[in-house]
Amino acid sequence: MSPDRMQLQRLELKYQISDERALAVRDFISSYLEVDEFGATRPNLSYPVHSLYLDSPTLATFRQTINGTKNRFKLRVRFYENRPSAPVYFEIKRRMNNAIIKQRGAVRRDAVDRVLAGQLPEPNEIASTDPRHLAGIQRFLGLMTELQARPTAHVAYLREAWMSPRDNSVRVTMDRDVYFEPDPTTRMLATMLDPVHVFGRRVILELKFTGRFPDWWNELVRVFGLQQASAAKYADGITCYGEPRVRSLVEAGPEAWIAQEQSFRQDPAVRPESSPTLSAA
Repeated sequence: MSPDRMQLQRLELKYQISDERALAVRDFISSYLEVDEFGATRPNLSYPVHSLYLDSPTLATFRQTINGTKNRFKLRVRFYENRPSAPVYFEIKRRMNNAIIKQRGAVRRDAVDRVLAGQLPEPNEIASTDPRHLAGIQRFLGLMTELQARPTAHVAYLREAWMSPRDNSVRVTMDRDVYFEPDPTTRMLATMLDPVHVFGRRVILELKFTGRFPDWWNELVRVFGLQQASAAKYADGITCYGEPRVRSLVEAGPEAWIAQEQSFRQDPAVRPESSPTLSAA
């Protein structure tokens, strides 16, 4: 498993920009940052990100976001590749006032179902010997139990990431093609059945920093006339899809969702044109 470069605690600023402006921003930030190795050899310098979000039956974490609750958290299971040997990450993303605090633990893919059933993985099922990974999984399970959380939605997008060549203090990401759909299953598939294109052709630009606000970012904001904007992929996805529809599909359970998927496969003519596959191979 490659080193985990996640920023455990940071501040972040978000902007929504056009794809044309995103290309110009790329040229600007390339003077200060290096492209992430996972996207360097891929089209548009981007790699796929897939997240299975967990929520309570009443969609408590969604409501905390749309209500602007200052101290809140999200639970998600993230994967980047379909390879059976690739790790899957159980993540807690917590907002404390303006700070973002992340905690996560990586497990083998074949342990996902057991962890989501509330069981701790065996030592050989944890993908890292770093004790923070076990602590992250334990905390995830505690919050999952407290919230009575269950798989709720699949969010997928393509991420272009840039980072400081010296340390992990500054990270800039540009996320394109953000898709959302309800998903009550635990299959962790890259394909989607009937998603919504949450932000359309808009690109979500984020500056994430752990220390002092970089001086060159002021120039970037001035040159491109950037204005901060909300971009909550999970919450905005529910809003776009329709909260009643999301709740109905999740309450129907995984069996109903899988049956619907099978009917689409049997009759390709009824498959929605908007069903993408953000390849994670």
